[in-house]
Amino acid sequence: MSDLLLLGLIGGLTLLLLLTLLAFAGYSGLLSGVVVSAGSPPIHNVTVAYKFHVGPYSETGRLFTESCSISPKLRSIAVYYDNPHMVPPEKCRCAVGSILSEGEESPSSELIQLYQKFGFKVFSFPAPSHVVTATFPYTSTLSIWLATRRVHPALDAYIKGRKLCAHPRLEIYQQDQIYFVCPLARQGDFYVPEVKETERKNRGPAEASDTQMDGTGADTMSDTSSVSLEVGPGSRETSAATLSPGVSSRGWDDGDTRSEHSYSESGTSGSSFEELDLEGEGPLGEPRLNPEAEPLGAAKWPREPSTPEKGEE
Repeated sequence: MSDLLLLGLIGGLTLLLLLTLLAFAGYSGLLSGVVVSAGSPPIHNVTVAYKFHVGPYSETGRLFTESCSISPKLRSIAVYYDNPHMVPPEKCRCAVGSILSEGEESPSSELIQLYQKFGFKVFSFPAPSHVVTATFPYTSTLSIWLATRRVHPALDAYIKGRKLCAHPRLEIYQQDQIYFVCPLARQGDFYVPEVKETERKNRGPAEASDTQMDGTGADTMSDTSSVSLEVGPGSRETSAATLSPGVSSRGWDDGDTRSEHSYSESGTSGSSFEELDLEGEGPLGEPRLNPEAEPLGAAKWPREPSTPEKGEE
């Protein structure tokens, strides 16, 4: 009798533990629906303090911890530039930090100096007119793990299905919500200077090999030689159909800053948000794009071939 009682007690405790784990997972967002829509951004223009990271996105936790430890009350932000499904983990690029100010408000010089003291850099992101966005509950650390495995696939499907050019990927941790934002306009203004530098370094060896001279001294540019496309300077109001996300008025040169594996390659084409029907109002009172709009037809710009190469961010 005592053995049966002991087994029943163990079974009851096991069941209670499982129910507790399920309840915690539900609290963290396991059962929350993921709704992707297009419209106005959830935040205005922001000034951020960030650190640039090249490597697996799973290693960015220390950067979040570092930025939060400096000023715990500030919102955290991350900008992911490469698609981890196509890029080796050691080459994925992102910027992680804190939002110092939003809108017309300017960050205090003391706050800027505090972050700079710990090696952070300061950069400003605009408020694009239209974005692809989604939200997910942020109630525990498990919420982050669940979000990366549920929201990003939904974003990928939405962007690909409507043939949109939406990049890079932003995550904004605000109170009890995680905002996922993919700009459809002014995309080049979300690329920090380090991204341009990595593109320049990656292009260097390839460009050098293309201009090697043959034995007679003639340039070996043949029909199979690679051709570098030059894109003229874009304005800060560049549309979602723009070819190069890195072209802006920040003083970068006019080359294409887009990696062949970046999120700018995620869409099947670069259709502009202007071709979509507007319906309702977005978070900031601007017209919201119809999330049920049919996929767009012909693309304004043909997509350059990409070379397929980890899990979610």
